[in-house]
Amino acid sequence: MKNYSADKVKNIAFLGMCTAVALGLAYIEALLPPVFAAVPGIKMGLPNIILIFLLYRKGVFPAATVSLLRMVLVTLLFGNWMAFLYSLAGGVLSMAIMVLLKKLGFLSVTGVSVAGGVTHNVGQILMAMLLLNTAELAYYLIVLAVTGTIAGILIGLCGSLLIRRIPQQM
Repeated sequence: MKNYSADKVKNIAFLGMCTAVALGLAYIEALLPPVFAAVPGIKMGLPNIILIFLLYRKGVFPAATVSLLRMVLVTLLFGNWMAFLYSLAGGVLSMAIMVLLKKLGFLSVTGVSVAGGVTHNVGQILMAMLLLNTAELAYYLIVLAVTGTIAGILIGLCGSLLIRRIPQQM
């Protein structure tokens, strides 16, 4: 049996709690009525509050791990594997862009979140274009860019608030 340090156990427990909160936010989001019923697929992305917080507070690996765990758990609990593919494509592209922009350091947390929200939509559309073999879906990016920007601002502001309010020792 491995001997884990108290800090490592505390970190694992913290990431488990973050995963649970992200999963809870995904569930709450699934219960909310669609913001724009005429435009399918638009969501606020509430779990991304936790991912932004983790990216800035704990780094890339914890944020990416919680993101992947949340996607898998959401799929197993109340999703399907097609939705998982869309979520995975959006999540991987979004995380890559957010990590790059955070590293470059010229955008605020909210700016990084906006870029993540928009690129998440781009990833999902690219996956849909691949699976459905239709390029016309790219036109939908216009609508999704606007909604991704709005959601990214809200998520970024919430993430910034958490970063400021939750002690660094967590």
